[in-house]
Amino acid sequence: MLDRIRIRPYKAADADTILSWCQDEKAFYQWTAGIFGAYPATQKEFCFVESLMPFTAFDETGIVGFFTLRNPDRGLDELRFGFVIVSPGARGKGYGKGMLQLGLEFVFGIYGAKRASLGVFENNLPAYYCYKAVGFRDVVLGTTEKYCILGEEWKCREMVMEKRALCGNQ
Repeated sequence: MLDRIRIRPYKAADADTILSWCQDEKAFYQWTAGIFGAYPATQKEFCFVESLMPFTAFDETGIVGFFTLRNPDRGLDELRFGFVIVSPGARGKGYGKGMLQLGLEFVFGIYGAKRASLGVFENNLPAYYCYKAVGFRDVVLGTTEKYCILGEEWKCREMVMEKRALCGNQ
């Protein structure tokens, strides 16, 4: 079944389905870091993703995932994943890994970037282990990005994958 996952450009009609996947505040903030505003986000707030490179993952059952890509600086060497989410019914079944692998094909094969990056909250272990399984590695920075969310301090891990690392995994 996982070989049937595809990605396509995001359509505004996908928003309601994607937004329905976060059914509690903690999951919402783990996904958005508050970028869309307070929980729950509206379709109007979610339209922010259209300013990025948004992708929807799907299979024969419908939409199963979503992520964005953006260029974090003026160079052309890096694309950064953001807002990565998989539908609740598809979690733990390899859909996230499959979706990210397709995204990496775009990053390295089509866009020609030399590096992919992303950030993940330390309290989001399922996402962290998914990224590790795909081949992302932790980067130790001089400072750790911190957010105050739901009255707690959440630390964000930085992760990267170099193009040669992906080629070595194939």
